[in-house]
Amino acid sequence: MKNMELHLTVNGESLNWTIAPGELLLDVLRRQGYFGVKRGCEKGECGACAVLLDGMPINSCLMFAAQAEGRQILTIEGVADGGKLDPMQEAFLDHGAVQCGFCTGGMVLSAKALLERRPDPTEEEVREMLAGHLCRCTGYRKPVEAVLAAASKKRNTARRMKPVAEVVR
Repeated sequence: MKNMELHLTVNGESLNWTIAPGELLLDVLRRQGYFGVKRGCEKGECGACAVLLDGMPINSCLMFAAQAEGRQILTIEGVADGGKLDPMQEAFLDHGAVQCGFCTGGMVLSAKALLERRPDPTEEEVREMLAGHLCRCTGYRKPVEAVLAAASKKRNTARRMKPVAEVVR
């Protein structure tokens, strides 16, 4: 089988990989060391393999790696800023929404994408977003609380930050 070149950006880093045409994005990411992308159901039902593709959550077990050509991917490894956790990661820890960690990466990524689209989500919207993630340890109450708390904190931080023009007046 003939290999092909794949050019993409993962966690802000421009990369070139050699892949087989039929390889799944999940397999390529794991081969390249992104082990936060988990192999779960391999049917797109559990969310353990979730990544953000151009800011939208997708199940990497359902996508050919070649389809990521020229695209931006964010894995859970790219969420923290250096040694500082992302506010969503902090919220998951603060609210006890992390148990074994198998589903956590996908949940955090999907939650971040939700808050980008809907900074003030309802509990129903959060539950709908989490419906694509199976969790056998925490249930869903704690992750829902974590996402709502992160949204509230983000809104409060944005309110405290005034534009420079308002400060000068």
